[in-house]
Amino acid sequence: MSALERLAEELREEGGLLAEAVVAPDGAPEPHGAAAGERYALIVEAIREGYLEHYATGRVVRPEDPDLALLAGDRLYALGLERLAALGDLDAVTELADVISLCAQAHAEGDPERAGAVWDAGAAAVAAGPAADHEAVKRSWRRA
Repeated sequence: MSALERLAEELREEGGLLAEAVVAPDGAPEPHGAAAGERYALIVEAIREGYLEHYATGRVVRPEDPDLALLAGDRLYALGLERLAALGDLDAVTELADVISLCAQAHAEGDPERAGAVWDAGAAAVAAGPAADHEAVKRSWRRA
């Protein structure tokens, strides 16, 4: 079962408004979850889904109401970060919180390509640790 299928199943089981907006994953690739490795795939895809609720179209959650989409995005961000904290991986919590922040900044500045680069670098950092220049690049993105 893919990370997106597991996410859809968990959201349905949780119930509530979010569960009512869950759709079957369309088989779209999960590059960020896959890049983050088995241990983190579901968590990264939950946070990625939250990002998509804010800035694009979700792959698993598709509410008709745009306000509900924003709330769903926030809930999915929280779900992923809560699970990381429960694993005790505070470095990954910090990394993915930075991804959320840097992507919001990139979108506010009209730079979705930078948001894509942030996702790629963040997923890789969660999986294998950050590249040597990772923190310097994040600082430069914050100043962009």
